[in-house]
This record gives sequence, C-alpha cells and structure tokens, in this order.
Amino acid sequence: MSTLEIKNLHVSIEDKEILKGVNLVINTGEIHAVMGPNGTGKSTLSAAIMGHPSYTVTEGEILLDGENVLEMEVDERARAGLFLAMQYPSEITGVTNAEFLRSAINARRDEDDKISVREFIKKLDEKMTLLDMPEAMAERYLNEGFSGGEKKRNEILQLMMIEPTFAILDEIDSGLDIDALKVVSRGVNAMRGEGFGSLIITHYQRLLNYITPDVVHVMMEGRIVMTGDAELAKRLEAEGYKGISEELGIELELND
Repeated sequence: MSTLEIKNLHVSIEDKEILKGVNLVINTGEIHAVMGPNGTGKSTLSAAIMGHPSYTVTEGEILLDGENVLEMEVDERARAGLFLAMQYPSEITGVTNAEFLRSAINARRDEDDKISVREFIKKLDEKMTLLDMPEAMAERYLNEGFSGGEKKRNEILQLMMIEPTFAILDEIDSGLDIDALKVVSRGVNAMRGEGFGSLIITHYQRLLNYITPDVVHVMMEGRIVMTGDAELAKRLEAEGYKGISEELGIELELND
C-alpha cells in the first residue's frame, strides 16, 4: 500500500494565502472527493501537489510514502507516481497523442524495460475502445483542436496508459454532457484497485453518481472543514454549501 499525505499545507500565490492548513491522507485502494464552493482552494491544492511554479508552499509537507515531494521537480513527481488531470490541458503542436503517451510511459520505466511498440499499440487500442475514442485521435497533435469533451477523455486516456499510483483529477466533469461524463467515469472506475488512489476535485454530486468515493471532504476558506462518506456529497447536493458553512460558523469569502 502506498500513501499520499498532506500535512498542515499552507500555500500562497502572489503573497496571498489560499490554503491555510490542509491535512489529508489518501491510501491506494481509495478514492477521495474534495468538494467546496468556488474560491476555497481546491484547484490550488491540486496545483501545489504537482508543483505549479505560480504557487508557493509556505508551510507544511506533501509526503509520498514518507518522501517529501516538495523537494522534487514536476517531472520527478510524475515519475514517482503522481498524475494531474487539469481543467484546461495545454495544446502541444507537433507531438501526437501516441508519441506523448509512449514517452510518458517509458519515462517511468528503466532503460532496459521500455514498452515495446506492439505492447504499446495493443494497450492503446484497448483503452481508446473503452473510452469510445476513434483511432484517428492517436495521431492528432496533443489536445490541438480538441473539444472540451475530447480533452477530458484524452486526460483519462493518459491516466489509463501511464497508470500512476495517485491521480489528482481537477474538475474532470466540467463542461461534460451526460454521455461524456459516463465515459470519463468508466475510465476512472476501470483504474480502481489496490495499486491506485485518487483525489477527485469537483463542485457537483453528479460526477459522484458514477464514481462512488470512499471518502468525501468539504473544503472552505482554504481548509478541510468536514469529512464523511459518499452520503456527505448527497447532503451537499440537497442543502448546498451555505448550510454547512452556517452549521460550522464559517463566513465564506471566495478568494481563489
């Protein structure tokens, strides 16, 4: 079992504190969801875990099996087993999906254990079929000209091909219609198992109708203020965040 532990994490951007002491432990075999209103630090958390240079960690630790990833560069974090599916993935002209994926897989392998072309193509075909992606997408430049739904499916394709230990999925449901949402959820559910853990960041219960989380966290004002099981997400859907904030005596100030 592997563990991703976030301890008393404080993060600022341009000298403005966004995260104010986040504590979170995720084990492989678990899917955690972080929910909260806009501006409470959810995307800041994902960016800090992966080492986005615009975000400054002023206090705390992020530990992957006891090793502080804050001392690693972004590519080192990826090779160590962390993966981020972003809200707005970048377009990269001149690099095809297939080229990117094979390079990403091999980056996590030893020099004498690179994936063969035959093995890669077989795996790619299987995963693209699961995600209802046409074969032609493998030869398109990475995210170039992709629709929002295509970009989200492509992020999940990367997840399934690279097979990280922990995946941070930042609002993968944003802008998806119901059919695309089901496909994306199918891919995430296919990854569930003892060797994989995930942190899903979302505003809405609808994604969690298809990916049932083991643990749900509510984030407000840069902290996790409540933790429960999947029923907590349903409560948020019914009551909204205002009910939770009033219950806890928190006055929301949106600042992300």
